[in-house]
Amino acid sequence: MALMTPLVTIGIPCFNGERWLGQAIASALGQTWPVKEVIVVDDGSTDNSPAVAAKFGGAIRFFTTPNGGANAARNEILRQARGEWIQYLDADDYLLPEKTAAQLADAREGSDVIYSPVWIEQFGKREASPLDERLDIYSQWISWQLPQTGGCLWRKAALDSLRGWNRKMPCCQEHELYLRAIKAGKRFCRSETPNAVYRVWSEETLCRRDPRLVIKVRTQLIDDMRAWMESRRLWQDEHQEIAARACFEMARTWAKHDMAEARAYHAARKERNLIRLDGPAAPPAYKLTYKTLGFFMAEKIANAMR
Repeated sequence: MALMTPLVTIGIPCFNGERWLGQAIASALGQTWPVKEVIVVDDGSTDNSPAVAAKFGGAIRFFTTPNGGANAARNEILRQARGEWIQYLDADDYLLPEKTAAQLADAREGSDVIYSPVWIEQFGKREASPLDERLDIYSQWISWQLPQTGGCLWRKAALDSLRGWNRKMPCCQEHELYLRAIKAGKRFCRSETPNAVYRVWSEETLCRRDPRLVIKVRTQLIDDMRAWMESRRLWQDEHQEIAARACFEMARTWAKHDMAEARAYHAARKERNLIRLDGPAAPPAYKLTYKTLGFFMAEKIANAMR
């Protein structure tokens, strides 16, 4: 059901993003949705990001804060926003012109979060992020299919009730926010078309620089979700299978960086019935080696063959 024309705040947190910031702002201003404001919060940049933002003059609202991290900047956007809806856009990403309009056209009455797949852009090529409509919201979350930050519209009142973004989260920040929204009973509405572009351009982001930290945080979040769902008798076999597949994939990723820690992680997850050999991370040859010789030897052989 199409809504009226509420004001949408497009908020861009920025830290040393001068290379991409201009395109992000231009894509926000270029949204076909007619009622919008664009807020840029500079999180203590030491490059020319403020000068890039200044070129847009009165077309945007610009704020500076001491460096406190992305979630601190996102919370400043939440404080300053006048819109009924908030679109977050990282400074190195951008939106296609119809993004806001397409999601609001698909919104159902009472929606708190409108979400879509995103385009993942790397080396000049794009592919849509996976988002299986057959899965319930819990399974989409467990399998990490709920989209990267730019893929959502959030109702401001919903974010206010959640007290915004968690400044203590070192990574997996949007997933932690999704988890709190699910627990709080916020209403999610899926929109079909990807119109936000998540640009992968550097290996120096925290998530890519420290995959072990990401695995630890993601595992803690999955355990949190599982405990909450079990307490409400929501956890089903399908959720267990998806979580176990995710943990197996994370164990394999960890093994590329530290075999001893990966073995310990694998053993702990297996003890909780949270290891499932499935998907692209479990080709037939690997499965056979694993079942015959175990995780450690399967990884040793896989590493030798890379």
